[in-house]
Amino acid sequence: MPALYATSIQSLPLLSKGKVRDVYALGDDKLLMITTDRLSAFDVVMGQPIPEKGIVLNQMANFWFEKLADVIPNHLTGIDPVSVVSAEEIEQVQGRAVVAKRLKPILVEAVVRGYLAGSGWKDYKESGRVCGIVLPEDLENAQKLPEPIFTPAAKADVGEHDENISFEKVIEMIGEKLANQIREVSIRLYKEASEYAATRGIIIADTKFEFGLDSAGQLVLMDEILTADSSRFWPAETYYVGANPPSYDKQFVRDWLETAMVDGKLWPKTAPAPALPANIIDKTAEKYREALARLTKV
Repeated sequence: MPALYATSIQSLPLLSKGKVRDVYALGDDKLLMITTDRLSAFDVVMGQPIPEKGIVLNQMANFWFEKLADVIPNHLTGIDPVSVVSAEEIEQVQGRAVVAKRLKPILVEAVVRGYLAGSGWKDYKESGRVCGIVLPEDLENAQKLPEPIFTPAAKADVGEHDENISFEKVIEMIGEKLANQIREVSIRLYKEASEYAATRGIIIADTKFEFGLDSAGQLVLMDEILTADSSRFWPAETYYVGANPPSYDKQFVRDWLETAMVDGKLWPKTAPAPALPANIIDKTAEKYREALARLTKV
């Protein structure tokens, strides 16, 4: 199947093009969400697609939505995306789209960390804290935390960097009751998913969730969950403390970008992104497929 970098659905009105997903309106109460093969890193969309990445991500998210449905309601409607587009548009949605409930989004990324990695590790080295949470001294990169921590971020526009914020800031934004509910649900989702993934030889170092409110004001899980785009997946058999372990997620691309040169200088992590070499594209696609197979194989 050819890679899909951008959609061109004409039968429905386009609502938004995100870093990875293109969203179309389906009446007033539903959305068609298509997961493209675009990849973003450091909040910059790469110029080349990762073949079949969108299909893998869609299958992975749907697997987790079903598995964790007892924790919190989610945005899935069960409507076949193929049934809501014209015949010539079916190829754009097959295997990579969902029809979702239209919700009022909460503009907070609910990040949960079970291990010290990425921007959390950088924050810890500078201050001994992550998003204002004081952590024990002398922790190392990739070390497991005593308990998972909730480290939210404020969602940014496409091309802008999401900003880590304190829990107090979340309360200020959405109120104490809703903030506490999101923190509690996010940590429970992370714990249940991590326990399952561990049985498949995968460590979920950290992940992020997004939520919305339905017409009754009920909290609903939305967007994507526990994919290799929204999570840091480490193979348990090669995990070690002290450096970034090999991963199934886009950390593979991030690590390459950290050393990528543009005009004789390190890439400044702003658009446009440097062109990804073919071997990076191929290996990244392979990592995504392997993660899906590990998690979902019977």
